[in-house]
Amino acid sequence: MSGASRQDGKRGSERQRLDPFVVATGDASPRDQRDLMERPFFSLSKTPRIKPILYKAADVEVQVLGMPEHGMATIWDADVLIWAASQIVAAENHGLRTSRFFRFTPYQLLRGVGRPTGNQQYLLLKASLARLQSTVIATTIRNGAQWRRRQFSWINEWEEMTTREGRVEGMEFVLPEWFYNGVVDRSLVLTIDPDYFRLTGGIERWLYRVARKHAGHQRHGWLFEISHLHAKSGSLARISDFALDLRRIALRQPLPGYRLLIEREGRRELLRIRPVQQFTVPVDEPVNGIGRSGATGVGTSGAGLSADRAHGPQLTLWPETRNPTANLESNRESNSSLLARAKRGRGAGAAERRTP
Repeated sequence: MSGASRQDGKRGSERQRLDPFVVATGDASPRDQRDLMERPFFSLSKTPRIKPILYKAADVEVQVLGMPEHGMATIWDADVLIWAASQIVAAENHGLRTSRFFRFTPYQLLRGVGRPTGNQQYLLLKASLARLQSTVIATTIRNGAQWRRRQFSWINEWEEMTTREGRVEGMEFVLPEWFYNGVVDRSLVLTIDPDYFRLTGGIERWLYRVARKHAGHQRHGWLFEISHLHAKSGSLARISDFALDLRRIALRQPLPGYRLLIEREGRRELLRIRPVQQFTVPVDEPVNGIGRSGATGVGTSGAGLSADRAHGPQLTLWPETRNPTANLESNRESNSSLLARAKRGRGAGAAERRTP
């Protein structure tokens, strides 16, 4: 919606009762919302996807529905939400008031997520906003003791502001309360590496967010059973294809700040995620090694293979030093119960790491 119809479109709009948060420069360290980093909220494929994501683990449920006209919001569309979270945190760090009602220029957003600022990217941005608005999410996350299901879209409404001559002056959108509240609560936000935006593959982007959430800056990192990662990703790919994709990513080592190693224990295939020595981003909050993430949910997502994704191979990998006390038992939801039971049976330091 734009131009002369702008005022008519505001009738009944949330923008009538919200003070606008006017983005000044757009420069801010990128930050991500923890809940979005560890559950399957987005399609991992650029191919339009309609099939729902249906995910359940313990007391957590996530359902994501895409509309046929636009398809489900993708992990690339999530850059808009990362940018919004970054702006909120940066503004509040400077004592400024924020709001769910954003007013900004496309240039600010595109520049903030490392994209070109030409007309083509502007058209792609509008398509992203359309998918974010039309995607419907239902979840029990952060909904109180009764575990009520909350339903919303990633963007409640958005608008393009133009002159009579058709020149774009700016944009506006309104974030849902569920997302905004999860950003204002600093314990639910993590700083991410700006190089995240350079990752071109959907699984690579998803895997970085899992690494940042769970491995964080812990010296021993985190260990996942690949079948569990498959469930967490919401991928529609066969588990054998998904495992092959992870092996290829581990060979290329494209994740900024992390190294990946494929391990095997009997018939189980595992992925170890370990931070490198130096990070290019500061630590906002200590990473909670026992963060809840969901382990046994059955999800669906149109994630394709990433064999054709452009990342140059790394000539050397980090030394294959096994961690004798990998933190498997500390989080039943983040590592499969089958794997945890196997490790406990060998007594690999479980008593020292068990957390109530």
